[in-house]
Amino acid sequence: MREWLADLFSGGAGLPAPTLLLVGAVIVAGVVVALLLVYGMPRLRRRAIDGGSGVLGADDRRSASRLRRAAADAAGRGDWDTAVVEAFRGLARGLDERTVLTLLPGTTAHRVADGAAPAFPGLAERLVAAADAFERVRYGGGHADPADYAAVHDLDAELVRRTPAGLAEASS
Repeated sequence: MREWLADLFSGGAGLPAPTLLLVGAVIVAGVVVALLLVYGMPRLRRRAIDGGSGVLGADDRRSASRLRRAAADAAGRGDWDTAVVEAFRGLARGLDERTVLTLLPGTTAHRVADGAAPAFPGLAERLVAAADAFERVRYGGGHADPADYAAVHDLDAELVRRTPAGLAEASS
């Protein structure tokens, strides 16, 4: 058997290299198909399955004003966790609507903060704090309080009032 394998790969009297490559590819493909049949398709990460990856789920098309209204409604009920999450989503959607940044599926809260900071000098720390609050509540199992909601809400209102740095320079 060893001699046969050695002859097979020696190239002399064995099979030509392209044929060996084809045989190897067929064997690998067969193993992959067999593994898929036995174990099934690989599962996506849990967050991707429940639509919870990123700031907004892939199918969340709500406008910034609708998200802000949902946050205010949650705050009115004393549901501070939902209020903070929806308020940050409203902030992020507002930045997207103003083309300060582009929200893609999977965009993280900290990516929103990092993307917005250059357009709003002096607000970087507040943006990071808001992203921290969002992630603490949404993914970390933490809870929000009225101060957390007020911080995100007030930051969003400040962002709405300000003209992004790049646009302010272009209009001058």
